[in-house]
Amino acid sequence: MIFTLGINHHSAPLAIRERVAFGADKLQHALADLTRSQPVKEVAILSTCNRTEIYCSAETPEVVIDWLAQYHQVARHDIAPYIYTHDQPEAIRHAFRVACGLDSMVIGEPQILGQMKDAVRAAEEGGTLGTQLHKLFQRSFSVAKEVRSTTAIGANIVSMAAAGVHLAERIFESIGDQRVLFIGAGEMIELCAAHFCANQPKQVTIANRTLERGRALAEQYGGVAIRLDELGEHLAKHDIVVSCTASPLPIIGLGMVERAIKARRHRPIFMVDLAVPRDIEEEVGELDDIFLYTVDDLAQVVESGLESRQAAVVEAEDIISHRVQDFLGWLQSRNTVPLIRSLRDAAERMRRHEMEHALKLLAKGEAPEKVLEHLSQRLTNKFLHAPTQSLNQAEGMERAQLQAAAERLFHLHTGE
Repeated sequence: MIFTLGINHHSAPLAIRERVAFGADKLQHALADLTRSQPVKEVAILSTCNRTEIYCSAETPEVVIDWLAQYHQVARHDIAPYIYTHDQPEAIRHAFRVACGLDSMVIGEPQILGQMKDAVRAAEEGGTLGTQLHKLFQRSFSVAKEVRSTTAIGANIVSMAAAGVHLAERIFESIGDQRVLFIGAGEMIELCAAHFCANQPKQVTIANRTLERGRALAEQYGGVAIRLDELGEHLAKHDIVVSCTASPLPIIGLGMVERAIKARRHRPIFMVDLAVPRDIEEEVGELDDIFLYTVDDLAQVVESGLESRQAAVVEAEDIISHRVQDFLGWLQSRNTVPLIRSLRDAAERMRRHEMEHALKLLAKGEAPEKVLEHLSQRLTNKFLHAPTQSLNQAEGMERAQLQAAAERLFHLHTGE
């Protein structure tokens, strides 16, 4: 049975997610420890800033949850309320949705697909990726490709953060060449960081009233954290500024920005103010080298893409539903493999036995035509003995079921 269990941005806050995250350098050890200490046949671990998920083939997910708590040295009751578990078919559906970006903080974002491929590669290298999980992930990648090529899932802007990236790309040729400053460390800034950092900017800085919280978010993206009272001396070093705090008064004034522009020798700054009330004084937007957008500006961009994206999500979910059924069919077909193997082994034993008997007759000088006739009759009788006996001995409903099965298995048409 395939299970998926984990914690993500939907189910748990950052403070919980970071307690059960796996660093890339610890993943091989974790995979080996889980398969060695628990009755888990196959396993892969996907760990990103937004989720930690364990995909496994096991009898029950409970032993994996216990292991997760023990491995990270946290009490199970501290993380249990945030953990979700899926068995078949929802575990399969979840894997497909994750690969397609439908379960991401940024709907339709492509970064998660690469992260999932990294998780699969780690499991392969660790020897913990068996036939079922290998097939599951390959199907997941195939479904993601189908969804991206046949729907507009990644083509439209449906969040404030995505709109911010979209507008920034109008100003700068590449966000990857820019230095980004995020002011605040709440959910909106988390979302913005996910969007902007998907483009791998040159530098990431988090400015927050509480340095510890800012540092926790900065570390996810290889950035640094500063205090809010240090903004004045750091502003000029950044090309993109995204702010969303709960401050009742602006924290970036006209004078601070004028000094920054002068220090930058009038190189432009792209600024997004998502706070209500504003974090950035309105007059800042009147400066020649400043491109300032408010929450209302971004809302207009979002509205234009929302309807199209919703239609794409519906299309993607429909594709996923069909592919889940296909995969379930593949899993069910695997259940018949032992039976088919046993049937073939039995037939092969009969064949070898009759071949030996026929060769002995030929050695005695029997006519080949007579030996072949004898061989074919004996093989036919042996192959049909067991099913014929079962049909003759069955009664009532069992006989009717066996008759129907025989007609289907041997393509018989008894009604003619």
